[in-house]
Amino acid sequence: MSDPVRVRFAPSPTGYLHVGGARTALFNWLFARHCGGTFVLRIEDTDKARNTDAAMQAIFDGMKWLGLDWDEGPHKGGGRGPYFQSQREEIYLRYFEKLRDGGFLYEDGGSWRFRFARKRIVMDDLVCGHVEVDMADAATHPDMTIRRPDGGWIFHFVNVVDDIEMGITHVIRGDDHLSNTPKHLQLFEALAVTPPRYGHIPLILNSDGSKMSKRDTGSAVGWYEENGFLSAAVRNFLCLLGWNPKNDQELLDIKEVVQLFDVANINRKAAVFDLAKCEWMNQQYILRMTPDELAVAAEPVLVKAGIPFGTRAALAPVLALVRERIKRLSEIPAWVDYFFADAVVFDPEAVEKVFRKPGAMDRLRALTTGFAAIAEWTSPAIEAELKSCATIGGVKVGEFVHVARVAATGRTVGASLYHTLEVLGKARTLARFERALAMHS
Repeated sequence: MSDPVRVRFAPSPTGYLHVGGARTALFNWLFARHCGGTFVLRIEDTDKARNTDAAMQAIFDGMKWLGLDWDEGPHKGGGRGPYFQSQREEIYLRYFEKLRDGGFLYEDGGSWRFRFARKRIVMDDLVCGHVEVDMADAATHPDMTIRRPDGGWIFHFVNVVDDIEMGITHVIRGDDHLSNTPKHLQLFEALAVTPPRYGHIPLILNSDGSKMSKRDTGSAVGWYEENGFLSAAVRNFLCLLGWNPKNDQELLDIKEVVQLFDVANINRKAAVFDLAKCEWMNQQYILRMTPDELAVAAEPVLVKAGIPFGTRAALAPVLALVRERIKRLSEIPAWVDYFFADAVVFDPEAVEKVFRKPGAMDRLRALTTGFAAIAEWTSPAIEAELKSCATIGGVKVGEFVHVARVAATGRTVGASLYHTLEVLGKARTLARFERALAMHS
């Protein structure tokens, strides 16, 4: 029986959580959950000059937002800690001495270097397949520094030591680390430890083929939460950046992804980031939400925007009208603000385009009279009366629709007019019509 799977995500707290890092964390998390293994969060915080508490918190917040709970690590503990490299100095010294005593290290200008064996390194990568690297030439593969003159440790050394100490069985990381793996394998060999299985996943590229940088929109996980994305939708999107479930499904529940996830189905070629696709996916998730779920998600967004929506019961029918038009939760305030305003704010362009048209105010007066006579305020009754007014007035229905929409909402674009007026209610609709007439006649 093979050893239980243990994987890790090991970010450095020197900046926000990048979507590339989040995708790496996600793939490790999926692999652990699929295999019934352990997912370890390890913080590589040895770069004291660049580490920040804000970056550390961004890692924790981003992973929690995406639902990537770790089994061992900060805030969780575990039997293989500490889980901050800055707290593991004694461990590194012990392994350093072991390598030095074994004749694998030599001093060079105050730093310590690891002496590579000059041979061909063969790797069986879980994603890249068979890889061979000839390290015979010291000019192209010079001996590796593992400790600086100031006593600071180099990434390669502490990374390997931590993987040994934490019992990591599989390392899934970006293929920009593929060139580091032969170095790491030599360290494992020198320490007489069986290395983990490595799988190097493709990088994430922009649509123009350039590497996604920190300056690109959507590169930070926190950006998605701030801009109205659902965490489940972003997680679904990241699952498909470099992994294929081998079917035509794009909208996948995370439980289903856990069942389907197979490292063998990770693509070898680079994944192309498409923010428009992520927005589409987010919209599909919004459409799948129950009315109550959407109201719960919308409430904090509306509170932040200062929109007094009242009760959830009052909010639900409004959201039902506009939900098909929303790609992000952050768009909700702009679509619903006029439902909850005491007085409509008229868009100047809408006024010029609609109210300044000859006969517009006469049509609005006719609608006001006709709507006042409606006994049962329903969208079919509203529609029938508006069309009757258009027939009597001898103009197209659209002429009455446009003037009614601007009078009721202040704008030319919105949800279905008849349903909008039904939700607004008869009294509020007529009051808005009267105000429009008073202001623009």
